[in-house]
Amino acid sequence: MNHTIPKDIFPFLIKLKNNNEREWFNEHKPEFKALETKMKVAFNHLGELMNVHDHIEKIKVFRIYRDVRFSKNKLPYKTHFAGSFARKKPELRGGYYVHIQPNNESFIATGFWDPNKEDLLRIRKEFETDDSEMRAILEDSSFKNTWGGFTGDELKTAPKGFDKTHPSIDLIRKKQFIFVKTYTDQDVLAADFLQEVNDAFKTVRPFFNYMSDVLTTNLNGESLL
Repeated sequence: MNHTIPKDIFPFLIKLKNNNEREWFNEHKPEFKALETKMKVAFNHLGELMNVHDHIEKIKVFRIYRDVRFSKNKLPYKTHFAGSFARKKPELRGGYYVHIQPNNESFIATGFWDPNKEDLLRIRKEFETDDSEMRAILEDSSFKNTWGGFTGDELKTAPKGFDKTHPSIDLIRKKQFIFVKTYTDQDVLAADFLQEVNDAFKTVRPFFNYMSDVLTTNLNGESLL
């Protein structure tokens, strides 16, 4: 079976962007359904590759239909394909995301998009106590070459209860802990793209191991599970 991103994915998504209306979409629904099936096969194959080095509990391929109820943008369809890969909870924290979009706007992301306030406080307290392990992960050459550094939202100053002059304030200020890697259309259509994505996700494991350990223990290192 062909485990690659289908070559006709980008032409279809470009046409959809230029004709983002129900009548056009309904006329081209067989073409969309065929592509959707191929994308599910590709994402499921990626999940199999990832399960060699991680425990993926759930693969979700996002629907093409936009929820326009609370959005100013009333266009009915997304102009990308995306999927998420959830790790086994509660002991394995973090998740993976793959976003396929034409005009070199594809990317993969991993980390913690929206940690709840309890998790965020626990992470910040860990950095306040000792940031050395996190620094070592971020400075590892293989990790750095693959992912660069954190992206995501952060506070302009210290969170409540933290010292704004603390040496780890650059980490403590963060509200999200995300890594993003971008790809060209040519990259995405390459025969080894899914293997390349798997290799990139594999590189993030020291970060996930560390964060999972932090989020499943209290500040005394006692298990919360």
